[in-house]
Amino acid sequence: MDLFELLLAIANIAGGILLGLATLDKWDGESNFFNKIAGFLAPFQTVIGLGLIILAILEFWDGLLFNIASILGGILLLTHAFGKVPALETSLRKLSAKLMPFKAIIGIGLIVIGLIQLF
Repeated sequence: MDLFELLLAIANIAGGILLGLATLDKWDGESNFFNKIAGFLAPFQTVIGLGLIILAILEFWDGLLFNIASILGGILLLTHAFGKVPALETSLRKLSAKLMPFKAIIGIGLIVIGLIQLF
């Protein structure tokens, strides 16, 4: 496992926690474990989203399906920053709106993908 694969696995898990928080919170019960982790990760949402997209592109052919999921997760994490890219804003917002119903599924998928990549 090279450095890019390790960073992508960590970004997948972190992004998955942020995206799948609603579902993870239901599974967690009273302990608020995932809420605490998401609270720590939330300020880094933009960095995690960019990392998911860039690292998935760099490792694109090594795990095509996994990397497509990583790119989609990165797009969902960067939804708040699309206004800063005027040339792509409209198309990125449309794509993000289409992905939003699958936010939790993509998040849980990213956690699973990240764990698979680690082992």
